[in-house]
Amino acid sequence: MDLIDLENADDEAKAVQATPARVGFLPIATNWFDRLFIAIYIGVAMELLWMRFLEAAIPLWICHILVLALGVFIIRKG
Repeated sequence: MDLIDLENADDEAKAVQATPARVGFLPIATNWFDRLFIAIYIGVAMELLWMRFLEAAIPLWICHILVLALGVFIIRKG
């Protein structure tokens, strides 16, 4: 009966990881789709808050530009 070397098995399992954990400013491990979902969610919230409080003074297209810039930033650096 052959015994399994558990130390070697742990090293092999660490080497075979599919994708390394991404390190960014978000406090959770994410892939690009998770960051896209977070950016869309924040964008919708920003648009609604902008329409409620700022649209009378500042046009909505400025919010669109800010949402797109924030989305790109979150997807790339998050």
